[in-house]
Amino acid sequence: MSSEPLLIVTGLSGAGKTETMKALEDLGYFCIDNLPPSLLTQLSQLPALAADSHERIAIAMDVRGRSMFTDLFAALDVLRSDGVLHKILFLDCADDLLVRRYSETRRRHPVREGHSLYEQIAAERRLLSKVRERADLVLDTTRINPRELKIRLGRLVLNQEVSIGIDIDVMSFGFKHGVPLDADLMFDVRFLPNPYYDTELRPLTGLDKPVADYIFLQPETNLFIDEICPLIERWIPLHAASGKARLTIAIGCTGGQHRSVAIAECVSKRLTKHFTHVLPFHRDLQKKL
Repeated sequence: MSSEPLLIVTGLSGAGKTETMKALEDLGYFCIDNLPPSLLTQLSQLPALAADSHERIAIAMDVRGRSMFTDLFAALDVLRSDGVLHKILFLDCADDLLVRRYSETRRRHPVREGHSLYEQIAAERRLLSKVRERADLVLDTTRINPRELKIRLGRLVLNQEVSIGIDIDVMSFGFKHGVPLDADLMFDVRFLPNPYYDTELRPLTGLDKPVADYIFLQPETNLFIDEICPLIERWIPLHAASGKARLTIAIGCTGGQHRSVAIAECVSKRLTKHFTHVLPFHRDLQKKL
């Protein structure tokens, strides 16, 4: 049987179950969302399978319906009798913040008892009181942003400090092939002289030394690099602090073969001096001009 307990995530609606599951995925959990309690016992073999693949499992469950409480507690009893290790993580949150979230999204509260949101939240707290009492872990998400949530979950669930980094992709591309929709920051280097018009350089790419030498002999190229790299370096930590796991920096030229490739390689090397996870990627390098 797995040495890692099955993690069952539940709690108040609006307390951040979706963000919690995203954070758990980033922490290495295999996540199953919105599983009915009656199906929980059918997954009793998952922890053993997860042990073979060295994965942890988290299951998010919505137990607001009255009929589901009996199913949940019965399922937990079966897991215990079968020797399946499990923990319940209950997500709590302050009423004022829950009211604000529902007011901003204009969603209906799932519990219809009472007329105001405060009354409906109070009714849900009463419904979930026994689940909260049985929880092994309680996390109040009132003042936690996505980045802090991941850190808190690491401490609470894994009992370890979690290092929050950010993966940085430095992408070259050609505007003639379309703008990358997943770019967070985009720079246009079509103002630089184009090696394409040199018949000896045309068949080569920005990964080849003659092309790179040609591009970096232009004073505008080095000025461009010297100006954008400090800008990028200044803002990457703020993207990471906001909870962003990946940042894509796109650098485009006409065809994505020469200028953007050489500059993406250079920018990537510069960023590697300050950040750990930096990867150059050349989207259009294999496409014909």
